Order: sequence, then C-alpha cells, then structure tokens
Amino acid sequence: MAAELPKTGVAFLLVQLGKHAAMKFGARVGALDLTPPQVGMLRMIAAQPGLSQQALAGRLGMLPSKVVSFIDDLEGRGLVTRTRSSRDRRVYELTLTTEGTELLGEIQSVAAEHEADFCQALSAAEHAQLLDLLRRLADSHDLPPGIHPGYRDIR
Repeated sequence: MAAELPKTGVAFLLVQLGKHAAMKFGARVGALDLTPPQVGMLRMIAAQPGLSQQALAGRLGMLPSKVVSFIDDLEGRGLVTRTRSSRDRRVYELTLTTEGTELLGEIQSVAAEHEADFCQALSAAEHAQLLDLLRRLADSHDLPPGIHPGYRDIR
C-alpha cells in the first residue's frame, strides 16, 4: 500500500496555484500575440507615461539591455513610442500609442475574465478576503505591488 502524501502548506499551494494561473493567463494573452512580460511592461508604461527605459528596467529588476529588446519589439509592433527626453537627450521616454492603449483595453478585459474564471469557486466576500490576505503576505515580504518577481530572471 502506498504511503499517504503529507499535507501541503500555504507556500506550496501558492506556488501550485500561481504556476497554474500564470500558464492560463499566458495562454489568454498569447491569443493577443503577447507574452505576460510584455503585458506587464505595457501596464507600467500606461501607468506612467514618459517613464524612461532605465527607470522601467530598475522597477522590474531587469537588465537595461533586455528591456531595450522588449521595447524594440513593442515599438516595432506600433504599441509603444520612445522619444528623447527634452531634459536629457540620453534618455528615451516611453508612451503607449493609440494602438497600444486599445490593446491594453483588450488586455484588461482578458485579465478580468481570467480573474473571474480563476476565482469562480469563491464568493465575492471570500474573493475580497483572499485578496486582502495575499496583499498582506506580499507586503510582509517587501514585494513591490504589481511587479512579478520573474522579471528579475529574464536574461
């Protein structure tokens, strides 16, 4: 007779659910011809128009050269523009194009659908409670809000 597996803890369940959620989200945004890291960059640029490539790299914990290659791709697709800063010509400021803004609207719809599907087993009150608990855990580990730690691993 096989031994019973030990019960799993919160950390394991968070990793298990996080990987599952990430795979499902990746498939959803893949239908928009995007990757989750590209989605995160578009969100950050939209939240702070004029953000420099250097500042974006710093916030994400990525190598600046890697951010440049992501921005090259997003710019080539007509989603982002980069313009030289009027204050410092060495700096490029990032903004979403009209197409990028429209795509971000689609992304937000996809993300809301993903959230609803992922949390369908919870009531609205349970969803709010879980969100509050997870935010408290993230804060206690000094994780910056809205920034996936996986960006640091992109080489």
